[in-house]
Formats: sequence, C-alpha cells, structure tokens
Amino acid sequence: MTVTTRAVWTAVLSAVVAAAAALDDYGILPLTAAAGVLVLLLAAGWGPLLRLPAQGGTTVVVAVAGLGAVAVAWATQGEPVLRNVPLVLAMALVLAFVAEMLRRGGRPRLVESVSGTVTGAVVAVCASGWVAAGRSEAGASLVVVSALGLAVAAAVSATPVARSWAGSLVGVALGAVAAGGVATLLPSIDPVSGLVAGAVTGLVVAVLRLLFERQPALTGRWAVLAAVTAPVAVGGILVFVVGRLVLA
Repeated sequence: MTVTTRAVWTAVLSAVVAAAAALDDYGILPLTAAAGVLVLLLAAGWGPLLRLPAQGGTTVVVAVAGLGAVAVAWATQGEPVLRNVPLVLAMALVLAFVAEMLRRGGRPRLVESVSGTVTGAVVAVCASGWVAAGRSEAGASLVVVSALGLAVAAAVSATPVARSWAGSLVGVALGAVAAGGVATLLPSIDPVSGLVAGAVTGLVVAVLRLLFERQPALTGRWAVLAAVTAPVAVGGILVFVVGRLVLA
C-alpha cells in the first residue's frame, strides 16, 4: 500500500472518530467503541510493523493495554478521568515481561522485543485520550474539531506536496485552519482552541508520515493497519492535553 493510500485511510479513521463523537445523544459509548477499534487495529499490526520476533505476544499485550485504558477512561468517575491509566500501563509493562518469559527457542532479540511491545502498549493507551477528551468540559466539540483537523492534515499528506517537511507543514496549517473553522460552528469551544487542536493533531500526522514512509515492513497488510492507525491513536492523548491546557 502506497504512502498516499495510507494517508487516505488515516483520514477515514479520523472521520470515524469525529462521527462517533458527534453521536453524543447516545453518550460516550460510540466514542469509546471507536477508540476500542483503534486499539484492535493497532494491536493487530504493531508486531509486523516493527518486525518483532514474538508478534503474537505483542498483539495480546498491546490489545490488553489499549482496551484496558479505554475501559478505565470510560468507567472512571470524577476527575481526573485518566488517573487510573498509569496503573493500566504499569500492568502492561509486567505483562510484556511475562510474554517474553513464555517464549521458547532461546528468546532471540529479547531487548528489541520487550521495547517494541512496551512502545506499542504506550501508543495503544494513548487512544484512551479520545474518551477522556469526550468527557471533558468541551466534550464532543473538542473531539470533532480535533479529529476533523487530523483528517484534513492526513488528506493533504496524501498529495505530492507533502513529500518534504515544508510540504507537511502545509498540511498542518490547513488542518489547523479547518479545525478552527469548524470550531466556529460548534458550542463549548472557541476558534483559537480549534486552531491549536488542529495544529497539534496535524503535527502528529506529519511526523509519523515521514517516519513510516522509511519503514520497509509497510509492504505487509498487517503493518499497514498499525501505520494508518497510529496517528489517530496518538492524537487522542494530545487532544486531551490540549483541552486541559487551552480550555482550562
């Protein structure tokens, strides 16, 4: 799958998150389900993406960590919403070591396997930020604005102009402008906050695009799943942080 096609699918996933947040008449459940899907897609492809030696164990650890964090963000009452997520991440670290202990055959590339699995768990846990952002004061408005900004930045990164750092920054700028524009139409969030959220999510797309286009394992379909999902997952925790800092 080409870089262009991967960028388009990242934009689609971002639009799905925005649509799930827009269904706030049903509460936070649609957004929680969307975050869970992001985790599963990431977990399925993280091992192949990094070419780790024990891909089955990596998939389990990443999925458990991500789904656990999403569930905790959904179920935790009161503030701070993510106060129990560090415990989930700590348990994921222990689980990563347990998975390595269960390996057979001499455990080749042990350090690489552990570090890659833990990194995947951290990225998966970031998806819980979408749920936390949806439960914040700005709520669905913050998530919709940020996800649409990310989608625009990803769509721009699918064009030839985004093949360099300068071109990628164009995508960041357009994502920020789009997010700011949408913010004028939604309650609970102002255009400046929308601009900041769009710029942050756009930067995630730009950085990961330049990183993954140099990763040869992206010829595999499972690796592609993780590559297109990672920007959306990482964007979740950053959107939550932006909401805390800008809208506080």
